[in-house]
Amino acid sequence: MGHRPCATIRNRAPRRPIDAADSTPHAGVRSRMYAFELAVATARAAIAMAVVAGVTPGAARAQVTHTASPHHATTAASADTGATPRARALGVPFDGTPGRWDAITDVAGVEVGQVTLISGSGPLVAGTGPVRTGVTAILPRGTRDGDPTFANWMTLNGNGEITGTTWLEESGFLKGPVMITNTNSVGVVRDAVIEWQVQHLPTADWELPVVAETWDGSLNDINGFHVTKEDAFTAIDSARSGPVREGNVGGGTGMVCHEFKGGIGTASRVLSAPNGGYTVGALVQCNYGERRLLRIAGAPVGAEIAEPLPCFKGAVPHDQEWASCDHPHSRERDVGSIVVVIGTDAPLLPHQLKAVAKRVTLALGKMGSRGDDGSGELFVAFSTANPHAADPDRVRSLTMLPDERLNPLFEATVQATEEAIVNCLVAARTMTGANDLIVPALPHDRLRAALAKYNRLSN
Repeated sequence: MGHRPCATIRNRAPRRPIDAADSTPHAGVRSRMYAFELAVATARAAIAMAVVAGVTPGAARAQVTHTASPHHATTAASADTGATPRARALGVPFDGTPGRWDAITDVAGVEVGQVTLISGSGPLVAGTGPVRTGVTAILPRGTRDGDPTFANWMTLNGNGEITGTTWLEESGFLKGPVMITNTNSVGVVRDAVIEWQVQHLPTADWELPVVAETWDGSLNDINGFHVTKEDAFTAIDSARSGPVREGNVGGGTGMVCHEFKGGIGTASRVLSAPNGGYTVGALVQCNYGERRLLRIAGAPVGAEIAEPLPCFKGAVPHDQEWASCDHPHSRERDVGSIVVVIGTDAPLLPHQLKAVAKRVTLALGKMGSRGDDGSGELFVAFSTANPHAADPDRVRSLTMLPDERLNPLFEATVQATEEAIVNCLVAARTMTGANDLIVPALPHDRLRAALAKYNRLSN
């Protein structure tokens, strides 16, 4: 069955169109090998552009980019988010059984919408660009149902922000969507959610929206405040079930993960019938990690693929963590963040959902995160079971799992989060952003080679 779009790209009129030249490295790279790696990444981006339909960047304010295939690029501006296999198709081994879409939308009722903003190139001009950002909306009961869900949240290292968490934890309810964007756009997205709820939900009175962030200021003109309330409206209104676009999309457009291009990723797990047959889904906005610490399926992938690294193909701006492509080097510490949203149809109460959210940290540890002081690991978990539990006019009878039956859900949470991060890395494409910073994609062939070296390749 076909699915309506759940991702949108809006192109502000760029100073020049985004094209293959945007991913071409400076000629004076340190070595032939480093130049080759960057050239391979550039070629992949160029191939993606060659297969997209001929829609000129800036030709329309908004372009629908999601089709029945979650990885089919349809506009030239979406070349950085073009067709790609997912991690399982590359032979990355994962434990557990995924749902139909292997996405958070496998949890019945959950919908995801995304708006991606890409325009401009070259030197950073605050307020003008380059723009590499967006917003992602996760709606536990879809756009048409304002019924709150039981929810809770958790953090590992709190160098980040999720609005609304004081009341989320106090009440145990999530009312409305979880929104994810860049650090400086939290306010406008929060206000937009309130306005959207007042306009669309008859029961809306006072709202404390849940909006999370990670920082995209390396690739994006973050101080230009390019995300608008209309973008948040569009992300919510375009939310749909089915496949979810990954990589350089939505709030993850300008993110960097383990010093590869990061962004949005998702995955799911379905428990066995004896364990209730429940579904657990994860969606991540991945913007954390050092290259050397990255592990995939237990293999030291970051050590095996030490280059190419993010680098500037021109002059290096002041106070930047990465160097020129002439002499690239890894950053010295993890100053990034990750937002993880967990959804399930298992009947869990808020204290149990906090326990579920805590288990996300185990997946991050498996991937190579230390929860550094400069990073923010922020998690929200919700359950779509027990509808109308927040009804103030009647006494409700609730269902819940006993705590002794939570372990399979903990395991599914770890598995889905881990795969969602890897799906993000696999889907993301090489991107050139502000000040000609090039952030390379994870090379699929070298990933397979690293997994094969450690006997971890599944096909």
